Amino acid sequence: MSQEVEIGRSKRGRRVYAFDDVAIVPSRRTRDPEVVSTEWSIDAFTFDTPFIAAPMDSVVSPATAIAIGKLGGLGVLDLEGLWTRYAEPEKIFAEIRSLPAEAATARMQQLYSEPIKPELVTERLAEIRAAGVTVAGALSPQRTAELYSTVVAAGVDLFVIRGTTVSAEHVSKSVEPLNLKKFIYELDVPVIVGGASTYTAALHLMRTGAAGVLVGFGGGAASTTRSTLGIHAPMATAVADVAGARRDYLDESGGRYVHVIADGGLGTSGDIVKAIACGADAVMLGTTLARASEAPGGGYHWGAEAHHAKLPRGRRVEVGTVGPLEQVLYGPAADADGKANLVGALRKAMATTGYSDIKEFQRVEVVVAPYGG
Repeated sequence: MSQEVEIGRSKRGRRVYAFDDVAIVPSRRTRDPEVVSTEWSIDAFTFDTPFIAAPMDSVVSPATAIAIGKLGGLGVLDLEGLWTRYAEPEKIFAEIRSLPAEAATARMQQLYSEPIKPELVTERLAEIRAAGVTVAGALSPQRTAELYSTVVAAGVDLFVIRGTTVSAEHVSKSVEPLNLKKFIYELDVPVIVGGASTYTAALHLMRTGAAGVLVGFGGGAASTTRSTLGIHAPMATAVADVAGARRDYLDESGGRYVHVIADGGLGTSGDIVKAIACGADAVMLGTTLARASEAPGGGYHWGAEAHHAKLPRGRRVEVGTVGPLEQVLYGPAADADGKANLVGALRKAMATTGYSDIKEFQRVEVVVAPYGG
């Protein structure tokens, strides 16, 4: 049962938990990490790791999408980013990296005002497809109706609709909302949609026919949604709530399984492990992969919220560089800070608690740990 606390005489709130609030408990059995499987499948696609590179300009370029794909993960290209606005975006990235902090937001708003060019969408996706890896691209709900035909014609394998929050019941007086159920039904490719952070919102998204639901709201290192809008979803509870919706929808639909993908608040390997323990099938990573030396941000990280034309809810942040992408994913780690060898950490956690694959590990015991760090 959920625990409510009294905020004041007229308001009560449910007690919820972030990843820092919970811990995983070892069981009676342990395993050799070498016999543990981190494999993840969605629709017809299987990956060696449950890691999805977030569609953020500082994380994924066509080149890094290819590299991540060859390393066993999935890279999702932001089809509203610099790669589809500029034919030669490298110099734009260099300028963003060089901007003083006080001028970064205003200048990025100007740079991202350049129109999206459909021919560049086609060109970037073709580059990824030519490398022989799974092709995934992302649009916001606001741009999906405008550009999805171009994206599908270019040959994506997975289509991602990603926003700060996405609902199946958007209300507007000025713009016709995207009919997710009709849209997903008419597409020939699996769709991942989100974010959602509650049981009800996730259940509605699952009923649209989505193959996966992204879980998160304003939890990333480059996001200021909590301070700007006062809205935040502590991720341990959010993932567990959406996993509950997945279980109930499985019964409701007669066996249709929708993947739960944690998206936000995953700064270290320990956070990734806890997300899966709380019920996630996979994780979408921003900050952790922005630290790779191949990342387009070059040690800096930002999301679409950082250059919103009217109400920025994020900023460009310096995250530094840990090492090559392969080292970030597979090690070896040079420091004990959870920023490198993400796959090794997940394997070790699963082996230490006695579980052999991702689905089994979702059953691990989790306790509330009332301490920081």
